[in-house]
Amino acid sequence: MTDAPAGPMLAADGTPLKQSLSRALRAQKARSLMLIAPLLIFVLVTFLFPIGDMLFRSVENQIVPETLPKTVAALADWDAKSGEIPDEPVFAALYDDLTVAVANKTNTRLGQRLNYETSGISSLMRGVTRDIRKMDETQPLKPQFLAADPKWGDEAVWQTIQLFSGSYTAGYLLNAVDLRLTPDGISVKPEAERVYVKLFLRTVAMSLAITFSCFVLGYPIAYLLASLPLRSSNLLMILVLLPFWTSLLVRTASWKVLLQQQGVINDLLVWSGIIDNAGRLVMINNATGTIIAMTHILLPFMILPLFSVMKTIPPTYLRAAKSLGANDWTAFWRVYFPQTVPGVGAGAILVFILAIGYYITPELVGGTSGIFISNRIAYHISSSLNWGLAAALATLLLMVVLVLYYTYDRIVGIDNVKLG
Repeated sequence: MTDAPAGPMLAADGTPLKQSLSRALRAQKARSLMLIAPLLIFVLVTFLFPIGDMLFRSVENQIVPETLPKTVAALADWDAKSGEIPDEPVFAALYDDLTVAVANKTNTRLGQRLNYETSGISSLMRGVTRDIRKMDETQPLKPQFLAADPKWGDEAVWQTIQLFSGSYTAGYLLNAVDLRLTPDGISVKPEAERVYVKLFLRTVAMSLAITFSCFVLGYPIAYLLASLPLRSSNLLMILVLLPFWTSLLVRTASWKVLLQQQGVINDLLVWSGIIDNAGRLVMINNATGTIIAMTHILLPFMILPLFSVMKTIPPTYLRAAKSLGANDWTAFWRVYFPQTVPGVGAGAILVFILAIGYYITPELVGGTSGIFISNRIAYHISSSLNWGLAAALATLLLMVVLVLYYTYDRIVGIDNVKLG
């Protein structure tokens, strides 16, 4: 027998084998990273960065301290609960800040931001462009401000500036849950202004109702598709996918025609004698219209995962259960249905996540009682331009989805979700 050679094993090029294998493994990982780099960059740009920007906008408040730095510093010693407006030094600081703001044309943006908290500040800041030029800085400025616009004597204006003087604020997030900042701390908004918590609850409840209705309608259809011969199931699958080939706006507009009181459905019910002409059903501009229209739109997202899972279940399982004495219901409930739970979970998640973020269909058929929180987000982005509140509402909606997703994972288990 010969002794084993001393020292490490060498590769063909003379380098230690372990070092050569490590280098080859690093090269393989680098090539794999290069292959997925475009997708990774795409996800970062289109998903993570927008979410990060949304989270930042929900607390960002830099316009106030950047536009009124001297005023913010002077207001630090003012007691907001004193019942009196600030003294001359604060007005002198305000004059200096607004002079620069008018020159830079940032006073209107400042007014728009503070107007979200206290109405009337926007017009106050717009008027500064005219008033500031008429003031004499060598004379006391407090009476000049009060003479230019009596709103400067409103204690609420100064309280708002002081409360929102930081670079970051919880004001948007508090407004999103019907709360507000006051000199006494956090308080609940008046009853007439509490809308967002109700909208959140309505959004979750209606999304669950849409998910359940899609399950009730989609499960038998998926079972039929999985049971029929391939030729017949393919033909019916075309009908299932047909809504994808039609514009979303066209489908929603069609439901408006079908569901209105003088629409096709009510006409058929009156013609058949089920209801009389005076008792026509109100199925549009309410929650009923939203649920019906969105169930139609999202139904394929429930059927497809169910069908893909059901197709893998051998039909011999049911025959074996029946041969052992089980009736049709027992065979289905104890043998077949548990094997379709992964498809039910996948379909439920798809439908619920899509439903909770929908806004086009609820806007068109939901009226005042059938809209979602996403409709208010779209309103603040496109109409009121309150991007901070829109970002706060979107952030809370994301948190709600994550909490429900976590709850679903704990109860059902995300590992049980399959698409086929």
